[in-house]
Amino acid sequence: MATALLPAYDRARLTPGIVHIGLGNFHRAHLAVYMDDLFAMGLDHDWAIIGAGVRPADGRMRAALRAQDHLSTVIELDPTGRSARRIGSMIDFLPVEADNASLITAMSRPEIRIVSLTITEGGYFVDGAGQFDSTAPEIVADSANPARPATAFGAIVAALKARRAAGVAPFTVLSCDNLPGNGKAARDAVVGTARLSSPELADWIHRTVAFPNSMVDRITPATGPRELAIAAEFGLGADPVPVTCEPFRQWALEDNFPAGRPAWEKVGATFTAHVHAFETMKIRILNGGHALIAYPGGLKGIHFVHEAMADPLIAAFLDAVQTREILPIVPPVPGQELAAYKTLITARFSNPDVADTERRLCYDGSNRQPKFIIPSLCDALAAGRKADGLTLLSAFWCRYCYGVTEAGEKIAPNDPNWDNLQTRAKAARSRPTVWIEMDQVYGDLIKDAGFVTGFSNTLDYVWAHGVDAAVKRYLET
Repeated sequence: MATALLPAYDRARLTPGIVHIGLGNFHRAHLAVYMDDLFAMGLDHDWAIIGAGVRPADGRMRAALRAQDHLSTVIELDPTGRSARRIGSMIDFLPVEADNASLITAMSRPEIRIVSLTITEGGYFVDGAGQFDSTAPEIVADSANPARPATAFGAIVAALKARRAAGVAPFTVLSCDNLPGNGKAARDAVVGTARLSSPELADWIHRTVAFPNSMVDRITPATGPRELAIAAEFGLGADPVPVTCEPFRQWALEDNFPAGRPAWEKVGATFTAHVHAFETMKIRILNGGHALIAYPGGLKGIHFVHEAMADPLIAAFLDAVQTREILPIVPPVPGQELAAYKTLITARFSNPDVADTERRLCYDGSNRQPKFIIPSLCDALAAGRKADGLTLLSAFWCRYCYGVTEAGEKIAPNDPNWDNLQTRAKAARSRPTVWIEMDQVYGDLIKDAGFVTGFSNTLDYVWAHGVDAAVKRYLET
């Protein structure tokens, strides 16, 4: 039986420097791994991670990880051979509390110099115009009771307030979430939350706290029976929360850490003044590519991503839309060749050992579409270019949210806003414009007569002729 590698350093000698909020699979296969690599080199042992969560469900993860001394199993799914390791860079997981008292106390400690986040794309309270939504009920509740906040941002504000009162320099807030301008989104959320209860504190945060942008990348499927079985192959059958991931990983960051930072560049991270270019490339080609194969595959009842890539029409659709509509409007990226990056993405999607699911890629379209697809669509239209493939993707998403596959199988709710999406999708069968009237997704595109006509005709065609026929028609244009 193969065995998992154990940490090659003395964990008892680690001291904390980072509080990380959101201990899902991605963080444990990304930032936690970079830190584990650094520790194995004998470096930065004063930067260990304290884990935290702000949702009741995070308590289950805390219990699972505490039972195994906060070790996470990470299994790389390389088709040439799997490997497993136990990641030891996290040394504690704070109690999950409604008022986040333990989290606020931990973030107030002077030795904590970075607070990092993976709270999902939808966790930043961004409205349809791309701005922080200060009217969100959770934010309003925090502003009414800032000493007992329920959100991550309210807790960060409370901790920064405590540090200022104690004369302790602020920590850096590092978003590791997959959204455009994640540092700006984090800053807007923290400053916007503070402003509701203390404009003076908000101004101080805006002046003094660093929010570097970063681009993160690694495919990490959800953990299910298959992943548990793989962990058991390495003698880790007692681990209820192993992480599987592809071998590839990437991290590009702005070097803006006034309180100090680990030497991530020594373990493969890229520090650059061009993070926006990296994230635009990744979000539009990789995340946009995910959507391009997810919704047609989901409608055809395909379960795994690599199976969708084996479907000739879906693979051709992905390649054509990226080549015709996305790559021409992606800005240049230093040291990256976009066509080669597209080829790399295709290979990553096709890795059968990862066994990522179409359903995971289809999840949360109401938050992902306006970040991963609509910007490309808008830029293409603004440049006078055709965007028929991206328009077809919007039609596929609408058809998916109707809630029934082409074979008549029910699609279980797969979005936090599923009820609203399904209501609109059903109405759009007879009046397609109902779908693109969602300004929180489509912005002002409803005012573009050409797009409105194109979407309406495309959705009608999808309903009348199906996915394959719609893709063939697009490929032939």
